[in-house]
Amino acid sequence: MPKMEPESSRGSSKADESPSRPVDAREEEFQHARDEIVVRLRDRGVRLMGHETGEELTGVLDAVERFEAAVERSGGDLMVDEPIGGKSPIAPDNEAFVLPRREASESIPVFIERIAIATALAKEKAQA
Repeated sequence: MPKMEPESSRGSSKADESPSRPVDAREEEFQHARDEIVVRLRDRGVRLMGHETGEELTGVLDAVERFEAAVERSGGDLMVDEPIGGKSPIAPDNEAFVLPRREASESIPVFIERIAIATALAKEKAQA
């Protein structure tokens, strides 16, 4: 997953900017990509506070996708194990296949670490 940082903040100088691609267009692309990630995370039941940076959103999405891949490799069914409308799954195959819920005051790094732990547990289920 590419970094969610607009090119203008990556350290490029004004002289490097293409005149055919104004900063506003890049900012618009950045916002569109950010909005898309927000929708994807919310569809998976991830609680967002609205102040997450693009880099944080990308990190969470990467962690969620690694978790989902581990669940699928372990024989889990994401349609059964994923939250519905931000609520807990109704009848998961296995609790180890349920994406952790982000707590209201939980930072992104702590949440990503909990997803990584859940990913490791899902991988263990594949080996069991």
